[in-house]
Amino acid sequence: MDLSLRNCCRLGLIGILTGFINGLLGIGGGTILIPAMVYFFGIKQHIAHGTSLAIILPTALVSALIYRLNNYLDWSLTLKIATSGMIGGYLGAKIMEKIPARRLKQFFGLFMILAGARMVL
Repeated sequence: MDLSLRNCCRLGLIGILTGFINGLLGIGGGTILIPAMVYFFGIKQHIAHGTSLAIILPTALVSALIYRLNNYLDWSLTLKIATSGMIGGYLGAKIMEKIPARRLKQFFGLFMILAGARMVL
């Protein structure tokens, strides 16, 4: 990838926006990261998904720390859901590698539409 000053600035802005949305709304930055990596930098769909997950881990940890410091984190609930979430994450990642990029992009777009509609309604 081209690491010109312009692209480095774009990457920095995408990172700040992702962290901000994660901290403010508690949603994974994949909603910003995946489209940004695919459309602005030409990253392949599968690589964008995997990279997004790796980026979200430290972002989510920092946000969770601040939420914890303000007593907005339920550790019991976190452990219960995280345990089953790891199983789901494993299964989803295994299935994702078998899905063509075009179809993966369509699934992602459909999920975004459904999630947005649910939030609005």
